[in-house]
Amino acid sequence: MLQRAALALILALPVCTPALAAKIVTIGYAGSLTGPQSHLGKEIERGIRLAFEEINAQQPKVQGEVIEFRLDAQDDAADPRLATSVAQRFIDNRVIAVVGHESSSSSVATARLYAAANIAQVTPSATNPEFTRLGYRTAFRVLPNDGFLGKAIAHYATGTLKASRIAVLDDRSAYGQGIADVFVDNARSTGAKIVAREYTQELAVEFTPQLTRIKRATPEVIFFGGMDSQAGLVLKQLKKLSIDTAFAGGDGICTGMLPKLAGKTLVSNVVCADAGLSLSAMPGGKSFAKRFEARFGEPVNLYGPYAYDAAMAVYRAVMAADSVEPGKIVDALHRLSFQGVSGQIAFDEHGDLRTPVATITRFQDGVKTPITVIRD
Repeated sequence: MLQRAALALILALPVCTPALAAKIVTIGYAGSLTGPQSHLGKEIERGIRLAFEEINAQQPKVQGEVIEFRLDAQDDAADPRLATSVAQRFIDNRVIAVVGHESSSSSVATARLYAAANIAQVTPSATNPEFTRLGYRTAFRVLPNDGFLGKAIAHYATGTLKASRIAVLDDRSAYGQGIADVFVDNARSTGAKIVAREYTQELAVEFTPQLTRIKRATPEVIFFGGMDSQAGLVLKQLKKLSIDTAFAGGDGICTGMLPKLAGKTLVSNVVCADAGLSLSAMPGGKSFAKRFEARFGEPVNLYGPYAYDAAMAVYRAVMAADSVEPGKIVDALHRLSFQGVSGQIAFDEHGDLRTPVATITRFQDGVKTPITVIRD
């Protein structure tokens, strides 16, 4: 009797079936997770992770099956040779798309590999125009390129600052040389004279010989093609040489970290072309900034919103294609159009933004302060 009662109780209990495990889909990211640019590379990684955490919380489905986005983050040290090895690893491990690479040199070096594998490569930070001019339909960029940014800062330097004598120093990287070349061409087109053109290397820390020659040329503006980690050192050495000329650059120096790298008082002469709108003016900038800082305990520096939008672009392409097949994701990205944190995300035939925007920025009391917005 007891056995029958126990059996009846068991049969009456609700049947609990285990939740179906989500299908894991992997997206690759490669950037500078160590070294002088690691503050930028790590911020990009965090922007991507925040996007995927929010997406996964919604339990997205493809063809009726729950999927989970997982990030494979690798350090390529902004080195093209290492980047190609990382890219081949991603391909061999069958990632469905790649956000990155962080640097222009790494993005250009790896583009052909992703194209051959028909895997989308969506960079949130590489601005050299060559990346999307190689003819690969797998290459996409969610921020303006150096053709747009270099022109914007050149016209500000010669128009608003009224500089007619300009000196240029660049780090010979795909990014630094690329934006410096664009700046020079556009400055000359306005009638300005390039009175000195100097060069350094990405890992250099001493610039006194170049800056001494620049000082003798008596420029009204010094343009630096490179990243904030070097720009901070250049500004310190300019002070030692008693050079207080206006200092200009592209998005690579236009970071919230520059006052810490150079010293708050040394950035008062800096003017730069920020990719896109300022964080406070971005459609989703304020909300993103709060979520980012709450999650990671640090404020947005520069590329976080673009990293988030690049990850969201991959997600939206997966949803639009209802597929995790890399080739279908590439096709969907070409048709994509959505309002991102940073602005409207839609790509032209090259993979560049259809509606690029730049913000000319100064550092007011050590704080990034937008001056004017430049639209295409």
